Amino acid sequence: MIRFKTPLLIALMLFSVINLFAQGKKDLNIVFIGNSITYGAGLADPAAEAPPVIAANYLKQQSNIGKVEIANQGHGGYTTVDFLPTTNGVFKDVEKAAQSFNDKQALLIFSIKLGTNDSAIEGPRGAPVFPENYYQNLKLIADSLLKEFPSSVVIFQHPVWYSPNTYNGARYLAEGLERLTNYLAEIDLLVQDYAATYPKRVFVGDTKGFDYFKKHSTTDLQPEQGHQGTFYLHPNKQGAAALGNFWGDAINKVVKKLGK
Repeated sequence: MIRFKTPLLIALMLFSVINLFAQGKKDLNIVFIGNSITYGAGLADPAAEAPPVIAANYLKQQSNIGKVEIANQGHGGYTTVDFLPTTNGVFKDVEKAAQSFNDKQALLIFSIKLGTNDSAIEGPRGAPVFPENYYQNLKLIADSLLKEFPSSVVIFQHPVWYSPNTYNGARYLAEGLERLTNYLAEIDLLVQDYAATYPKRVFVGDTKGFDYFKKHSTTDLQPEQGHQGTFYLHPNKQGAAALGNFWGDAINKVVKKLGK
């Protein structure tokens, strides 16, 4: 009799181990808030190649992560002003995206990468957004999300480098790039300030992308024709994959922190 029960016993034990392992994994719902870079502008198939998709694929391969559902709320040309809950912009779409996930028990993450269009000299809504206003805008967005979704976390990804001759429909140039560079410290300061008011709810995400694209501009960014020659702003397929992996790695580090 024992001989016949042994395979069944082994199967039950194996099932228990697998089930226990699965229970240790964290399911994620992620709303990616951003501009054309988040959307995947210029890519042949944004639905498969945009950074949020790559980030999700990266996360699904991690041993501590279970199911991953995403909503890409990247909009070309948008600034922090467009996402403010007080400007009749797209904040309502972000809310709907967060409410639409099927698994309500999964960890809800808002991954925010804004700043490129804010930094422009002129063109996008509200530009130029000066560093102190950029801080306040991000805070207004995050405050609203944290209050409306009490179990959520917010991750601010650093914006990425663009060439100082960038000038398409909007004018960025060296002045814009300098302003963008100053945003990085504002993000870090904002997260530090949240440590007291919303502990373990707001985090700095990726910090590698800015220098990476500065170093790999001609291989990982799309060459685009503008008013001051060929400029580099949007990631190509290779660059989008790199950025998505940066985001995925940063998000997973936050998940691990929360699990401690």
